[in-house]
Amino acid sequence: MPPVPYYPGMDRRRNARVAAFIPVRLWGMDANSLPFTQMATVKNISSSGVVIHGLMRQVLPGELLDVQLGEDRAQYRVVWAGRMGSRKEGEIGLESMEAEPFIWNLDLLRCSQVAAQG
Repeated sequence: MPPVPYYPGMDRRRNARVAAFIPVRLWGMDANSLPFTQMATVKNISSSGVVIHGLMRQVLPGELLDVQLGEDRAQYRVVWAGRMGSRKEGEIGLESMEAEPFIWNLDLLRCSQVAAQG
């Protein structure tokens, strides 16, 4: 796969990110070890993970969550969770698990190139 071109002002993360507004269902255990299921919204997607907002439960980094989009479902690891009272409250960063399917039906490299060209 060719390297992603660099554009001034572009995010310097290791993987291209695509902004999104996609409703998903989450399953997992919250910070109090209580099981939950909830609808939330994907904010952005990369080949290594997603950022989700609208989460009503506190979750801890390292926790595994299931994310369902339509009939497709995959497990992700929580990398970070926004602190209560901060502007990131209700947001979580999830990392893809290597053996899990890529459930997002889009070509991330193509989307990021089109977005960069404006």
